[in-house]
Amino acid sequence: MSESGATTLFSMAGKTVLVTGGGTGLGYRFAETLGAAGARIIISGRRQSKLDAALEDLIAAGINATAITMDVADAASVATGFEAAGGAAVDVLVNNAGVVAPGSLADLCEEDWSQVQDINLKGAWLAGRAFLRQVPKGGGAIINVASILGLCVQKGTGAYTASKAGLLHLSRQMAVEWARHGVRVNALLPGYYRTDIAEDYLGTPEGEAMVRSIPARRLGDPADLDGAILLLASDAGRYITGATLTVDGGLSLPRV
Repeated sequence: MSESGATTLFSMAGKTVLVTGGGTGLGYRFAETLGAAGARIIISGRRQSKLDAALEDLIAAGINATAITMDVADAASVATGFEAAGGAAVDVLVNNAGVVAPGSLADLCEEDWSQVQDINLKGAWLAGRAFLRQVPKGGGAIINVASILGLCVQKGTGAYTASKAGLLHLSRQMAVEWARHGVRVNALLPGYYRTDIAEDYLGTPEGEAMVRSIPARRLGDPADLDGAILLLASDAGRYITGATLTVDGGLSLPRV
């Protein structure tokens, strides 16, 4: 395949992409990468100040972008968010919004447990359902950003681990039920990256030991996810659905 053919295959020109939790961290990187590939970008989140700062940076980079306030855990907010998308149907949904509630399962309060499940799991379902109701005639794609902690367990992250394991199975269920609508649904499983959500853990002795255990001998750089997000969002992945794509430097590999 020629270079121009490969470029066309991974092009996002003419597509509208909604990235939940797109104002910071990996969500912002996904928006930046897909926007640079030609997509019209919509970032959403609950914190207006973060969205405003991210939007300013995206526009400065020459990306066609807008921002909407949306709480993925609230069905009415999700519906309003999709209505505010600017008239064009959303072709690709990146379910990236997520939170962590550190603590053992024995000590975790019910409120924290519910918040994690509502945002990480229910939020992906609500946004996915809203996406399906407006999906273009030609179909579209949903990328659920899970985690290697959906496959593995780790002390002190029980609520998060449970939510991400649920998200993996939700992705498969969506893929089976929504394929007839032309919707592909896949799960992206990052390992550890230096983001706001992981910063506290990475600074602990346990976090430092975990980094030393990564076979690649380093944390992930957000740019390491560019190829994966482009594959799952673009026509390059047009026959991929129900898959899980792990990008973790080998951290989740079983070892003896």
